[in-house]
Amino acid sequence: MNKEDILAKSRKEKNDEGLIAAENQGRKIGIAAFCFVFIFILLFNFITGQASSSAVALFWAFFAAEAYPKYKFTSESHYLLIVIGGTIASIAALANYVLTVLG
Repeated sequence: MNKEDILAKSRKEKNDEGLIAAENQGRKIGIAAFCFVFIFILLFNFITGQASSSAVALFWAFFAAEAYPKYKFTSESHYLLIVIGGTIASIAALANYVLTVLG
């Protein structure tokens, strides 16, 4: 396979490594922003005496979902523990939120 064939094949795949790198950088910034806002909401709710179970449910759901592909790729047991623990914590916090709102 010559250089032109490789370049043509690469163009057909439409995988731009620069775009993939930018998306990954955006995800890292998004995770940092999510954590910052989460901490702000927790502190604000603590100061004002509000419940934070809805925010906690979102955090644990995100944390578990983030660990799942890592577990599928590496099969490392600590990622599976994060997935299971995060899912349980998210469901518990969500149930607490629903019961608090309805109760």
